[in-house]
Amino acid sequence: MSDYLLPLLLAATLLLCAWTLHKVRLIHLLAHQLRDQADSAPATLFHQLEALDGLQRELKLDKSLPRTRGWAGSPDFLLELARHARSARPQVVVECSSGASTVVLARCMQLQGAGQVYSLEHDAAYAAQTRAELARHGLADWAQVIDAPLRAHLLQGETWPWYATERLPAGLPIDMLVIDGPPQATATHARYPAGPLLFPRLAPGAAVYLDDAARSDEQAIMRRWRGEFPLLRQSQLACEKGCARLLNESLAAEAPPAVVLPQSILAPQH
Repeated sequence: MSDYLLPLLLAATLLLCAWTLHKVRLIHLLAHQLRDQADSAPATLFHQLEALDGLQRELKLDKSLPRTRGWAGSPDFLLELARHARSARPQVVVECSSGASTVVLARCMQLQGAGQVYSLEHDAAYAAQTRAELARHGLADWAQVIDAPLRAHLLQGETWPWYATERLPAGLPIDMLVIDGPPQATATHARYPAGPLLFPRLAPGAAVYLDDAARSDEQAIMRRWRGEFPLLRQSQLACEKGCARLLNESLAAEAPPAVVLPQSILAPQH
């Protein structure tokens, strides 16, 4: 028996050593990752404070913006929206999800003296908060927060929970589209339906901004859109959570027809 035990003990010892070294290496890598994150955190925070200050100055706001952490768009993303709106002067802006971005874009419309923001919002309480913020800033005439519960949309044989669109004014070409909802927890690739449902309504030269573009879900959505809407030129902007911009350099691409089923399939969430 001893002739067999010694090799077994030796093999077990080697396996234990290998496992221990593997764990030590993982701990070492994690320590370096945490150190890198700790080193970059002050710079990231400073960048967001710079962007927030830039927003206040460029938009000449005399009141504070709604919160820009957590679910909300980060200041650098909001600043990209404001700069585009101020330079391109869109007349029709559509948002998927409301919040601080609604206030920012409504202020851009006010400063240019024309235009309207239409914000689709599935959470009634959050919609009420956004309307209150618009009123607080004196911007209620420049943006409409549309109660748009999540409903079943049939797209290419797949059912997707997405905003009800019947209250979105028909026939208006969209000059600027901002996609920051529905929440990721709604469904895998939750923001994909914005493409087939709204891209055909884009005006020539329109711009689409997708928040959270660094996430794997949004990256997959971008790849799918690239195949279905090849006339939209895609690019990435350096924002905290990732930002993708799509420019409609020609007429909107043809999209498969969408069938909207009448029943609400999800409880509101944000």
